Amino acid sequence: MSKIPHEIITDIFQQLPVKSLLRFRSLSKPICSLIDGPDFIKVHLYHSIAAKSNHSVILKEWDLFTVDFDTLSDAVEVKHHPLYAAGGTEVIGSVNGLVFLRHSERNLAVYNLSTREWKKCFVVEIKPPRRDLITGYVYYGFGYDSVGDDYKVVRMAQFVREDEGCGGGGGGGGGGGSLGCEYEVRVYSLKNDKWKKIEDLPICLKLLSKQFFHVLHRRGYGVFAGHALHWIVPQRRQLGIRDCVLGFDIRNDKFFELPQPNYESKGMSFQVDVGVLEGNLCVMCNYEHACVDVWVMREYGTKESWCKMFSVKGIKWIGAFMFLRPLIYSKDGGKVLLEVNDEKLVWYDWKNKHAKVVKIRGGPNSYGSEMYVESLVRINDGDRNGWKKQQEIDEEKEKRKADRKKRDNFLSVGFKLKL
Repeated sequence: MSKIPHEIITDIFQQLPVKSLLRFRSLSKPICSLIDGPDFIKVHLYHSIAAKSNHSVILKEWDLFTVDFDTLSDAVEVKHHPLYAAGGTEVIGSVNGLVFLRHSERNLAVYNLSTREWKKCFVVEIKPPRRDLITGYVYYGFGYDSVGDDYKVVRMAQFVREDEGCGGGGGGGGGGGSLGCEYEVRVYSLKNDKWKKIEDLPICLKLLSKQFFHVLHRRGYGVFAGHALHWIVPQRRQLGIRDCVLGFDIRNDKFFELPQPNYESKGMSFQVDVGVLEGNLCVMCNYEHACVDVWVMREYGTKESWCKMFSVKGIKWIGAFMFLRPLIYSKDGGKVLLEVNDEKLVWYDWKNKHAKVVKIRGGPNSYGSEMYVESLVRINDGDRNGWKKQQEIDEEKEKRKADRKKRDNFLSVGFKLKL
């Protein structure tokens, strides 16, 4: 290996999946140092994003599943994440190969699906500021601070009066629609394992909650694009208030309102949702569940850069577009993968107006979805041998399980022969 130029080795290795790279760490100390180096970790991540290699789709239901993007055929259950034993774990967001997991307000973790490195988050308890208030809906978001080189979690806890009955229980309720509610916003730093309280809150935050709006289709989880997390502040027709895209810059911990495109009226009312398409912020304008326009902001923060990429309508086997989210373009750029109505993935050819359902074996019947890219991004500043040890433990468990199954099958056959 010493005779092969370093540049060639790097070029070859950056195209490999993480699982192979983790095995190759044992080849030699120089190879191990290369793979563990921060420069190579970035090169490998950027190559995977640019080439759309090493991508998967996470299917989020009571259990978590992943589907390889290149095949989109078989779902594999994620059994090794740190909150697996609890069940009912949600993926709040995925950034650079790390996912933020939530089982409850007291049970949070950041996890690298590829390396199985994880960290339980220190949690500051949510406490209503007054005795007449209870906790309503709890909003979350997960993003990357490129300035501080830190991964951050934003938590916005809503407090409502107990007599309003607007859903308590730590984020499990409807969230209520009261304009008199209060909020507490905190930001968690993965690097420091600490929470910071945000004092300067915008007035429009009081309009964020609307009965059941953020519970449906997981709208309460912020969308990360550019350098910020985004939520939709839903329209209030009775007050003449339109949908608003509320942003939170995780570099300086400031809220702001993002300019929106000039939507077409089409003679129908519409609802706006927010998403991300290959790193660019997008909004989905849903016209009475009959048609959805997808707009993409090509230059973040610039109103004039909004571009209507395509419209989806008239698909016979979809009765109504209750919810639609674009996930990723095909590698040839001719199609886009859509999540439709929390129950199916669809390849959509917007030029020919043709749609095809993706048939996934072994997955849940209904789900939310999240794009995920394999990476070597670190969570803890420890010895990477911990990864290998954990993988060996997991593989040994699987081997024992397979051996038990073979033994049971053998005994079962033997018992039948004796009878």
